[in-house]
Parts: sequence; structure tokens; C-alpha cells
Amino acid sequence: MNALQTVKELVRDDLVAVDAVIRASMKSAVPLVDQVAEHIIAGGGKRLRPLIVLLAARACGYRGSSHIDAAAFIEFIHTATLLHDDVVDGSERRRGRHTANSVYGNSASVLVGDFVYSRAFQMMAAIGSQRVMEIMSQATNVIAEGEVLQLMNAGDPDTTQQRYLEVIYRKTAKLFESGAEVAAVLAGASPSQQRALAEYGKHLGTAYQLIDDVLDYQSDPAERGKNLGDDLAEGKPTLPLIHALRLSGDEAVKQMIRGAIEQGGLDQLEVIVATIESTGALEYTRRLAQDEASQALTALHALPETPCKQGLAALARFAVERSS
Repeated sequence: MNALQTVKELVRDDLVAVDAVIRASMKSAVPLVDQVAEHIIAGGGKRLRPLIVLLAARACGYRGSSHIDAAAFIEFIHTATLLHDDVVDGSERRRGRHTANSVYGNSASVLVGDFVYSRAFQMMAAIGSQRVMEIMSQATNVIAEGEVLQLMNAGDPDTTQQRYLEVIYRKTAKLFESGAEVAAVLAGASPSQQRALAEYGKHLGTAYQLIDDVLDYQSDPAERGKNLGDDLAEGKPTLPLIHALRLSGDEAVKQMIRGAIEQGGLDQLEVIVATIESTGALEYTRRLAQDEASQALTALHALPETPCKQGLAALARFAVERSS
């Protein structure tokens, strides 16, 4: 059993309940919504964000059931962003399968993404917590801004590390942060524990995305379900590329990388990957991810010792040790 599966065993019944809520809440009287929803559900995924909500709630001593709905609406927000992302990026594959937009078209993907977003807010409202609504409404706004910032960075070889980190905080880490904080709120945790879990989620999400960007230049496509260099193909200057561009001493190679970012494409992928490796860009990105994971672990000191706290700690380690 791998590390992630071991952690999932801690809240196995909760995860089964979350899957049931996801399936039930995706149901619609409109057949096309049902078809696209079934395509998304069948795609699976790690369910990492719902897992954080469940573990965080249990680590705070929660004994109710609202964390199940919270875990589901966090996954819905994530799913909606993926549906919209794949349209914006023109992606054809995700998790080794055809994307919804490549099967059903861009219009259907955008509109079903809107349905999933609005269903998430229906579920939030049903919980009846003003604080939960405040956290999630702010989070979805920040995520939307992150999407626009990424669009602005795409094709721009002058994107800085700071701009890149701002994008991944908004696009990825914010939802991790919000899920952990919502769990603490539902559990009636102390303000200091709520802040600690928000910090945990932020640093975990950042570490996770940094490793994702390493794997874009290093992983086995069959294992990961994406092709090597997908970010480069879309003209996305992620940290390994930004670092390689900054440190490469070969002016011709630097110009080649700049051109690849501006145009988007994989014609020079082999040379670019070699440059990324020779400049230590992957190791540099991994070190940053390790530092973020360490900060996530430090934030957990605010929680009492429980198996679920240890599960959260194991997730921080998994985020930086994974190969897919």
C-alpha cells in the first residue's frame, strides 16, 4: 500500500461518504450535464483536497457530518477550475484520459463548469455557516484572479519567480488553505488552530504544485497521465524554466528558451530539458518544495497528537516525495 493509500485508510468511511455526495450532487435534470459529470467522476483523481478537509476536521476532534459536504464542495470547486482550465489551455488529455472539452466541446465544458461551481455554493449555503461562506467566497475570487494572472504570464519569458509563486498560491495553494481552514471552523477549533491549519494548507498546496512543475520535465507520461513538457507546450514559464533561463550561460540556448515560451511548443524540448537539468533547476525547485513542506509540518504543532494529525503530516511528506 503506497503512502497516500495508507493515509486514506484513516478516513476510509468518510471518503466513501464524500464520493456518494459527489455523485448525488452532480445529478441534473439536464442530460448533457449528467453526461459530462459522469465523464469527470470516472476520471477519478487523488481526491487530495477532500482528504485534507476530512483529516483536518477529525484532527480537531470533529464528530459531526458537515465535513463530508465540505470535502465534496472543495472537490467541486477544484473540478470546475479544471473544466475551465482545459478549455483555456486547449488541453486534450488529463489523468491519462480525454478531457471533457475534447469529448463534449468547449461550450459544454464551460457551462458544466459553471454548474459545478454553483452547486458547490448551494452546498456551502446548506451548511449554514457565515464564516464558511466568507472563506470560500474569498477563495474562489482569489482562484479566479490566479487564472487571469497565469494567462498574463503565459508566453512571457520575463516572468519572475515572484510572479510565478503568486500564481501558484492563487491557483493551487489557496484551495488547500481554504479546505483546511473550513474544516477547523466546522470543528469549532480555536482561532489559533484555524490559522495553523490555513497555514498548513497554504504551504502544502505550494509544495504540491512545485513538485508538479518538476514532474512536468521529469516524470513518466504513462504514470502521470500527462505528456512531458505540457507546460512548455502551452507557453507556461514555471519555476524550473524560469530558473534555467536565469542561470544558463549559453546565450543561444537562452534565446531558444525565450522563443519556446513566447511561441509555445516542444520543438527544442530535448535541449531545454538538458539545460534545466544542467542548471540544477529541478533540484532548486525541489528544495523550495521541501521548505514549503517543512513549514506545513511546523504549522501542525498547534494540533493535539492524533492519527489524523499524523495523516496530515504524511500528506506533506507525500507531496514532495511522489513521482506522479
